Amino acid sequence: MSSRTGHHTCQGLRLERLVEEITGEGGTAVGAYEVSPTAAVHCATKFAVRAISEGLRQESAGDIRVTLVSPGVTESELADHISDPRAREAMKSYRAVALPASAIAEAIAYAISQPSQVDVNEIVVRPTASAQ
Repeated sequence: MSSRTGHHTCQGLRLERLVEEITGEGGTAVGAYEVSPTAAVHCATKFAVRAISEGLRQESAGDIRVTLVSPGVTESELADHISDPRAREAMKSYRAVALPASAIAEAIAYAISQPSQVDVNEIVVRPTASAQ
């Protein structure tokens, strides 16, 4: 195996692992664009996913389309699993304007439905009533 072939193999393995990681993560969130008190580590992981996605887009040289979907507050069971009563109440208040998952699905469908020469790089989807 030549070093160039080895490089491409490593890139392929890295890409495969990255896709697994991003798929497992579900993309990112608006935390990739702003930092809030008590959420610095959460936001750091979102910033990282954003940077990795941009690097992947550049490294793929147009061979794949890369879209980063960053949802704002979205309906989920998250608040049901918070053990601290104050944090649980704060999360319920925060989620009062949550989007349904279908809104995020529609944004993803939009990106996927574009012609092959169009790469929608980033989509931020927020509730209109959200402060964040």
